[in-house]
Amino acid sequence: MLLMMGEVLHFSRVAKALPDSALWKTLAFHQSHVEWTGCSVHDMIQPSFSFLVGVALPFSLASRLRRGETLGFATLHAAWRALLLIALGIALRSIGRSQTNYTFEDTLTQIGLGYFPLFLIGLARPRVRWIALGVILVGYWAAFAFHPLPGSDFDYAAVGVKSDWGHLAPGFAAHWNKNSNLAWEFDRWFLNQFPREKPFTHNGGGYATLSFIPTLGTMLLGLIAGGWIQGQGRAAGKLGRMLLAGVVGIALGLALQWLGVCPIVKRIWTPSWVLFSGGICFVVLGVLYALIDLTGYTGWTYPLRVIGRNSIAAYCIAHLIEDFLLSSFRTHLGKDFFRFAGDPYQPLLTGGAVLLVYWLILFWMDRRKIYLKV
Repeated sequence: MLLMMGEVLHFSRVAKALPDSALWKTLAFHQSHVEWTGCSVHDMIQPSFSFLVGVALPFSLASRLRRGETLGFATLHAAWRALLLIALGIALRSIGRSQTNYTFEDTLTQIGLGYFPLFLIGLARPRVRWIALGVILVGYWAAFAFHPLPGSDFDYAAVGVKSDWGHLAPGFAAHWNKNSNLAWEFDRWFLNQFPREKPFTHNGGGYATLSFIPTLGTMLLGLIAGGWIQGQGRAAGKLGRMLLAGVVGIALGLALQWLGVCPIVKRIWTPSWVLFSGGICFVVLGVLYALIDLTGYTGWTYPLRVIGRNSIAAYCIAHLIEDFLLSSFRTHLGKDFFRFAGDPYQPLLTGGAVLLVYWLILFWMDRRKIYLKV
């Protein structure tokens, strides 16, 4: 959530103003999404959020049952939570539009679409989680692999892919090319069932509704990790499991790409991306588990916990009030206030002030025990 809120720092604008700086070029790369295949730090925000939804589920369910809730009520609540997440994602994507923007690729909407199936799978035996994960990964891969490739006369420009884009894969990997794949064709039908300002032809970034299916796979990996942490056994064994799962996931994802079986593409959440990004999530969770749970030293995490305890509020704040804050700064401080370190750093300093206000709002909410939950 901090990385998502940190988009206001605008590393890319600083890098553009300082073209000879390798440092700012690297920071800018990792604060933006890769164009198609591969991964940056910024690409890990959504899978980390999705993974942690799965990690939290066993603890959330156990807490509800301890409070005396029936399983039936908890199930109804899970369905209601899924609907709220979908609606909130659509609402945030509709800001500034003349009508509701029915789109389902937002992080909250994608999690909402997969949350209720995740809950139901979470009620089953642990082996069912592995079976469901395998069915999702293999089934989603096969659906793309057997979907017909576009013809040689396919007009990529008409679906937002420039002729000189340079990321269109040849051969078998073309089944996962931008705006010419199974998920894109589904959205050409599905999204046009809703009222729209104009007919849907493509998503500019290549994102797709059907990505919620493999996103469910990422959440299942988190569910498996959460089950390990919650279960019996030595802490060292739990840590070893997470680190091993992480290394295996990363290796499998890379192997699938290198062998040409399935490219690693976050924007359409390919099965290899599920494994690769899920592996990274396992490793990061394992490292944090060792640093926090095993050592018991948690003081340094407080600034992060202020954000994490109110993740829905943080997500909404980052989407709703940046322009208001920037306007307020210009009004009360003057348009040149943040230029004191030079023009190249003005976006960074302005963004830093915005990020600080974001955190202070969440800090105020945390001190008063105000948490937005669904």
